[in-house]
Order: sequence, then C-alpha cells, then structure tokens
Amino acid sequence: MSGTLLRLACTAAIAAQVALSPLPALAAPEPQRPVAELLTDLQQLYRQTEQATETYNATAEKLTAQRAEVKRLDGELAKARLALKGSQSDAGRLAREQYQNSSNFSVYVRVLLARDPQQALDEGHVIGRVAGERAATLDRLTGAEKHADALAKSARKALDTQLTLAEKQKKQRDDVTKRLSDVERMLASLTPQQRGEVSQLEQDGVAEAQRRLTDSGALGADDRPASAEGGQAVRFALDQIGKPYRWGAVGPASFDCSGLTSRAWARAGTPIPRTSQEQWARLPHVPLNSLRPGDLVIYFPEATHVALYLGGGKVVQAPRTGENIKVSPLAANPVLGAVRPDAAPRRL
Repeated sequence: MSGTLLRLACTAAIAAQVALSPLPALAAPEPQRPVAELLTDLQQLYRQTEQATETYNATAEKLTAQRAEVKRLDGELAKARLALKGSQSDAGRLAREQYQNSSNFSVYVRVLLARDPQQALDEGHVIGRVAGERAATLDRLTGAEKHADALAKSARKALDTQLTLAEKQKKQRDDVTKRLSDVERMLASLTPQQRGEVSQLEQDGVAEAQRRLTDSGALGADDRPASAEGGQAVRFALDQIGKPYRWGAVGPASFDCSGLTSRAWARAGTPIPRTSQEQWARLPHVPLNSLRPGDLVIYFPEATHVALYLGGGKVVQAPRTGENIKVSPLAANPVLGAVRPDAAPRRL
C-alpha cells in the first residue's frame, strides 16, 4: 500500500473512532437567583456599609475633639513651663542673696547684743518678712513644678489617646472601603435586566410600606407647622437635592445621611450630634403621629440612617452610595422612630 493510501486509511479510522465516542457533557448553566434574593443581599450590603460609615463618623468626631484637647493641654503646658522658669529664677536669686548675707545669729541673739534693741527688732521684722517671701517663692516653685509635671502627663496621655483614635479611624475607613467594594462587585455581577427588576421590586416594596404606614394612622394629622428653626433646616436640606451621597461627607458638595441632617440644623442655628446614632440617643424623641417638618426620622434597629421630615409623609435624605440627595416616602427604610432637635433637651 502506498504512503498516500496509508495516510487516508488512518485518517478514516480516527474519524470513525471519534464519531463513535460519547460527547462530553456540557456544564449546565447556573440558574439565575430570584430577584427578591438579590434585593435582600444588596440591601444588606448597603445597610452594613452605612453602619460602618456611621461608626467611622463617630470616631472622626472623637478624634477632632481629642485633637482640640491635645492642643489645649500643649498651650497650658507651655504657660506652665514659663511660670516654672520664672519661679526658678526667683529661687536662684534668693539663694544667691541668702549666701551673700548669711549669718548664724538669730533675731533673738541680735536683740541681746545690739546697742539699740528697737533697731534690732525692726531689722528682725524685715528679716522675717524676707524669709516669708523666700518661703512663698519656694512654695510657688514647688507648685509650679507639680503643675507642669501633671500637665505633661496629661498631655502625653491625651496624645496617646489621639494616636489610638487615629489608628481606629484608619481601620474603620478600610472597613467602609471594603464594604463599598462588595456592593460594587455585586452590582457589576447583575445583568441590566436584573438591575432593572431589583430596582422595580425595591420601589414596589417602599410603596407598599408607605401605604401600610399611612393606612395604620401612625402618622396622624399632617397639619403641624414647622418651627422657625425647623423651617430653616428644611430649606437648607431641599437646596441640596441632586448633590451626591458620599460617606463621611458634610458638604458643601456632597453629604452622607447624618452629614446632611447635622449640617441642616447647624445652618438653622441649632447644632446637633454628627451621627444618626448620637442623634437618636441624645435628642428628644417624638411619636410619628406628632411629626412636624424639620424633625428627624431614624431608621433601622441600630439607628444607622436618618432623614429630615418634610411633611405629607415625605422626607429628604442622602440615601446611599451611588445615589443623590432626594425626596422619598417616609417609609423608604424600616423606621425606628423620630427626634426633634429644637425640643426641650432629653434627659438621659
């Protein structure tokens, strides 16, 4: 058999063998997850991110206060050291005078030996006064040394606290960044159709929650006017509509949820705590059926989100990463309660 015929025969045999071999099974396509499950996971990621953000914000507030305390103590320590230097100079001067005018004779002996006892007594009074001044100078020196030493210890401790807070803040910033990356990865994994379905399902859920809240009568009559301060806070918040949410931001170009509410009330002349958790803990609580424009609505059991009430069952809020400040139904998130910044202080 020629070489050409041999090659043709081999090729035909191989082709027949391949044709008779079973084909490998194709991998079954991964089933799409239900839209409701995707929405639940996404909302959980958003909630965890906002909780981490509020924790970061609280540490940032503490760090700012601690830096101010370190600066104050450093200023006091500088003054104390100047006072100590002055006291040391006075003590040195008195030591030199005592050395130059030293005498082993007591005032009593000088009176006995003096030709003019009255003059000796007068000199004794002067000597006694000088001795008193020396004692006072030494007391000032001792007190200044103790004060400077105490301030130095306090300053070192305050600085250590500042460094600890700075390290804690860095870790919390990294935690927020990681959680934001998780959100971004999940959103990137969704098809455009899935993203649309998730968004629609979320809107439907908010609308249903708002209907239930309204039908329950929990909001009560909605004819309560805003206070003067509350009206100012509302106007400020409405002026920010369209600006982006950015975690840790307090304006003017962007805000996070509590950054918006705290800045709005600060503009109204009523400073309030920076974070939603502190706003819930420290401001007077009001029932939902007593809401008036300007009150703050707090969300989630951990008080990790906040919005400003507008009236008519609406709030203005900085929602979350990727969204802009907007007007939303009050029930856009699970409601924890409400607080009123310009009410009488709450007793804790």
